[in-house]
Amino acid sequence: MSKVTICGIDTSNLPKISQKESEALLEKIANGDREAREEFAVANIRLVLSIIKRFWAKKVNSDDVFQAGMIGLMKAIDNFDLKYDVKFSTYAVPMIIGEIKRYLRDVNSLRIARSIRDTAYQVLKTREEMEKNKEEVSMEKIADKMQVAVSEVVYALDAISDTVSIYDPVYSKNGDELLLMDQLGDEKNTEENWTEKVAILGAIKVLENREKKIIMLRYFEGKTQTEISEEIGISQAQVSRLEKNALAQIKNRISI
Repeated sequence: MSKVTICGIDTSNLPKISQKESEALLEKIANGDREAREEFAVANIRLVLSIIKRFWAKKVNSDDVFQAGMIGLMKAIDNFDLKYDVKFSTYAVPMIIGEIKRYLRDVNSLRIARSIRDTAYQVLKTREEMEKNKEEVSMEKIADKMQVAVSEVVYALDAISDTVSIYDPVYSKNGDELLLMDQLGDEKNTEENWTEKVAILGAIKVLENREKKIIMLRYFEGKTQTEISEEIGISQAQVSRLEKNALAQIKNRISI
């Protein structure tokens, strides 16, 4: 990324500013200085570029993804307060990511019938229950337990494989909502996911010890809620509630 021309901008000519200069510009921005706002935005374009690299896709226009990231950056600039006990980049990263993800969701033209999505969620729920009971899991076994055709199970899973959001609920019972994301583990811990880590690190110190451990296990070691519940000796529902509470505290800390 030493030299990239995107949306008419040659990144090799982008300015760099120190932390002290950054704080000085932020003070001017808070006082309504439009030129300082523009200067600060240009100086932070590299932050946007470092994030959008992970969102490259053949079917998505890279310039559009960049523009979505810039919208997130400008929102962060306009809402940031020096009173926040975090660096600007820590505050801005989740806003930039959120704006890019919102754009990618909006441009997805494929729509899945509600009945197919419901079947897919039921398949995921059935599979989870079978795994917990240490039963043999296969498409045939799942179909038999659900009393549907194997082809219906395969079709439903295939339909959501590329389009369902990891934040969609698999099921909800007694106020405890299980998201698809909660069942996913991450076996890799590379530079590609540093943007999400830095947002958590900037605010994680506000958490209680048990909540902090859950966040560390979930977002830094890539463990599922089921694995965490077994490790710390509480139910998955409790892990889910504690995780949501911890994330809410983090969001409040960085005022997103």
